[in-house]
Amino acid sequence: MKCIALVGYMCVGKTTVGKALAKELGAFFYDLDWYIEHRYRRKISEIFAEEGEEKFRDMERRMLHEVAEFEDVVLSCGGGTPTYADNMDYLNTVAETFYLKASPETILAHLSMAKGNRPLLAGKSPEELDAYVRTQLAAREAYYAKAQHVIDVNILDSFERINDVVQLIRKEL
Repeated sequence: MKCIALVGYMCVGKTTVGKALAKELGAFFYDLDWYIEHRYRRKISEIFAEEGEEKFRDMERRMLHEVAEFEDVVLSCGGGTPTYADNMDYLNTVAETFYLKASPETILAHLSMAKGNRPLLAGKSPEELDAYVRTQLAAREAYYAKAQHVIDVNILDSFERINDVVQLIRKEL
């Protein structure tokens, strides 16, 4: 089985769905951010703070090219991964790609619980966060939409719903 890559905005459930899908398929699960942190022995937030987003995106691209070549892998990509360099086009050539699509309202609800560990969101007021997410999601939509499959993930509030999404992805494979 070639790599299955999950793309979409932060907090849409790529890791949650990816882990469940990998288990269902008997595949390995990789979160690209975790892979980068392991390889570089540094937190993403540290890389951003010390070296900037451009340096991080270069590292991310190199690690994407490494892990996406693995077989029997479900890969959760960072929210910005598809928008840099040729990452989305590359993924479409080496992997089966799925865009996990959620509304800005769903994303904002999820982010309100996880804002502290996201470097691009640090220090934003609720109003600033709302504007930022809506603007960034609109800018990234064209990249995400290049995925071979689109799966609506607006309601991932139970194990049953997560399993429903996993089954939708299996049907598409």
